[in-house]
Amino acid sequence: KNEDVVIADGQKNEDVVIKIMDEGGGIRRSQVNKIWSYLFTTASSAVQDSFIGDMDHGDKAPIAGLGYGLPISRSYCRYFGGDLDLMSMDGYGTDAFLHLKRLGDSEEPLPL
Repeated sequence: KNEDVVIADGQKNEDVVIKIMDEGGGIRRSQVNKIWSYLFTTASSAVQDSFIGDMDHGDKAPIAGLGYGLPISRSYCRYFGGDLDLMSMDGYGTDAFLHLKRLGDSEEPLPL
């Protein structure tokens, strides 16, 4: 049986780890370092052009392709003491690893 999501949350684990796998073609090795940069996207220009219209507000909200999802998700993870990592195989798919601190293990990182 193929699992698309695996959760490792054993009592002795330091973190709760969620692994999410896809077979969406992966990310080119030459682009892997860029995926954490805001506004970097692999979406085609046709997809990006569909976001731009004559009105300021449309009835179609994009779910991907604007270059904010991965960087802001990783920032939130790190803010709460976790992390987000990706491993990709170009031409096949990507595995995302979401590391979450157990409750009570860390403090909110506020500047003093």
